[in-house]
Amino acid sequence: MIALTGAGGFLGWHTRVAARALGLDVEPIPLGRGFDVSAAANALSGADRVIHLAGVNRADDAEVQAGNAMFAQQLIQALDAAEQRPNAVVYANSTQAGNGGVYGSAKAAAADALRAWCERNGARFIDMRLPNIYGEHGRPFYNSVTATFCHQLAAGDEPRIDVDRELTLLHAQDAADLLLTAETGDSDAVSSTLTVTDLLERLRGMSATYRRGEIPDIADALDRTLFNTYRSFTVPSHLPISHVRHEDARGAFVELIRTHGGTGQTSHSTTVPGITRGEHFHRRKVERFTVIEGRARIALRRVLTDETMVFDVDGGSTVSIDMPTMWAHSITNTGDSTLHTVFWTDDIFDPRNPDTFPESVTP
Repeated sequence: MIALTGAGGFLGWHTRVAARALGLDVEPIPLGRGFDVSAAANALSGADRVIHLAGVNRADDAEVQAGNAMFAQQLIQALDAAEQRPNAVVYANSTQAGNGGVYGSAKAAAADALRAWCERNGARFIDMRLPNIYGEHGRPFYNSVTATFCHQLAAGDEPRIDVDRELTLLHAQDAADLLLTAETGDSDAVSSTLTVTDLLERLRGMSATYRRGEIPDIADALDRTLFNTYRSFTVPSHLPISHVRHEDARGAFVELIRTHGGTGQTSHSTTVPGITRGEHFHRRKVERFTVIEGRARIALRRVLTDETMVFDVDGGSTVSIDMPTMWAHSITNTGDSTLHTVFWTDDIFDPRNPDTFPESVTP
């Protein structure tokens, strides 16, 4: 079992989704206002690993200092009171720790306090130094510049760069995997470095391509995670995706997918009336559903939430629905004849790593 502070935040949601995909149980630890040491101790008692995400990163200097110290001390109180203490404490630290700034100093002080507790109690302390975290459903103007740029581009606004600098980026799902399983605090192997200008240019190009219903070049792992992050800001406004239908005396022609780079796999399925396919989610793959004959209901739910989207489609309109990452999805034949659907994904199916996790759309 994994105990988790800050479970309701951006990285907390990503960590819970990753844990769900990996088949790990997560127990949120209640910290903050109205702190109840007994409730927190019960939540973490018996955990194999405690992941400490709760903190303050956007506030005045005094609140940043006090808030990070408070959350660390509350966790230590709960650890001391736990009937069965954990074997490891993983701290979501920052690469800014110890840089002389207020935030870096506050993170470093919290790390020191947790490290000291682990040394006193024979637990492993994993000091996970995380760089700029970005990912699906980040909060613009708060979580990351990536979230801000994606939000602005999806809304049709033009982002502005005040200061260009080098960024080290880490996708939230990669960060979650490290927090859940890593034994060291090194994130270099899965992080990427680029400038703010380069980041914006990549996102701007993706946005322009996707607005045409096309898939940008996502051959590179960084580009795929940036594209999935951008897509999360386009739902549901970008869906369904309409296609131009060309008709003449011979019949009709519709282009369903145009990709600009990367792998891809296209398949066709038939579904008898009343049957539902899907009921799963993906963490990384890009997927498009297009009904070419029959009637269907495509339903989606953001994992671990009640946020849903439903689209009723038919072959006569020839529209596509792209599946956002970390949304459970299904397609049901709602007609009285066989449903014909074309599925496209950028990910060539590997049965050893399918990136497909069972999840009912109905919570």
